[in-house]
Amino acid sequence: MFELLRDGTPRTRAQLAESSGLARSTIAARIDVLLRLGFVAPYGDGVSTGGRPPSLLALNPRARVVAGVDVGASHVRLCLADLSGTVLADRRADIEVAAGPDAVLGWVTDQVGHLLAEVERPVADLSAIGMGLPGPVEHSTGRAINPPIMPGWDRYDVPHHVRRTYDVPVLIDNDVNIMALGEQHAHLPDVSDLVFIKVSTGIGAGLISGGMLQRGARGAAGDLGHVRVARASGIACRCGNEGCLEAIAAAPALVGLLAEAGVAATSGRDIVTLVRGGDLQAARVVRQAGRDLGEVVATLVNVFNPSAVVVGGTLADAGESLVAGIREVVYSRSLPLATEHLTITTSRAGERAGELGAAALAIGHVLSPDAIDAASLALDGS
Repeated sequence: MFELLRDGTPRTRAQLAESSGLARSTIAARIDVLLRLGFVAPYGDGVSTGGRPPSLLALNPRARVVAGVDVGASHVRLCLADLSGTVLADRRADIEVAAGPDAVLGWVTDQVGHLLAEVERPVADLSAIGMGLPGPVEHSTGRAINPPIMPGWDRYDVPHHVRRTYDVPVLIDNDVNIMALGEQHAHLPDVSDLVFIKVSTGIGAGLISGGMLQRGARGAAGDLGHVRVARASGIACRCGNEGCLEAIAAAPALVGLLAEAGVAATSGRDIVTLVRGGDLQAARVVRQAGRDLGEVVATLVNVFNPSAVVVGGTLADAGESLVAGIREVVYSRSLPLATEHLTITTSRAGERAGELGAAALAIGHVLSPDAIDAASLALDGS
């Protein structure tokens, strides 16, 4: 029943009974619990058909707050949001993930406290913390597994570390999965089949199908960067194999190609600056990276059939140079039925996609049926 109210549309008890098929007495009892928990609140009056107008009920987004944390290779972003996903306050810091979990998570726990004080909410109002990490994550345990750029993080118990300060659920996922959630939550709420591709130091994808994030058996779904492509044959990849997409289309590979052409660049940001400044060599290199990426995305479109492909990460800021290369290959190699209504665009959430997605991950847990049932039992027990 509560799922019906999560869309923010006010409803009467009679409408909830009609939509859910539950008896009005059951609706009344469950509404009473939700009102006591604060998750639902009265919302004006409905239209009267004679007599007293029926009261409307709606989700109360200010009942609790959540924290969303985006840990990148060289930055950490953090926001505090209400249950609708509206950001109440946020922070950003330049911290290398290689500094280790104590340094990164110490900053996070400190700043969550500062943000709660800033928005004048007690610690008791914090219901969950969502976090994205820049490496493979076993979602069931919240531990990074053999992350290539995260020394000291391998199998580290991140949830336990954070819960030493805040005794709330701590949900961990990889960075591209939370970026997919952030893009959907903020800008594509009506899109239930979405692929979000991050193109930066590495290449990965977050897959949303039927409105649900698809992680695979162990959380490794969407690792596009290590799919073999013909043009990369014989080129070594940091994963230890050769021929991977990442070896020719990720930012470090493009930096190398530009160096061979005598163009100075040391990072993905440098490449974006060159493209925006009209450097033809940089534009050609990025366009070709888009074509190489398009080979893998075309297969993904045929298999997965999304309605939207969104490109994010550092190199997405190069705009049409990258996306045009992807479109060129995808529209020519995917089935017409799969591409008829397909959109391929750059991220609208941009750098904030990660923190917004981490907050959405936390909100999804707080408002899940299991969590609501547990809160109801705890309330009855008190």
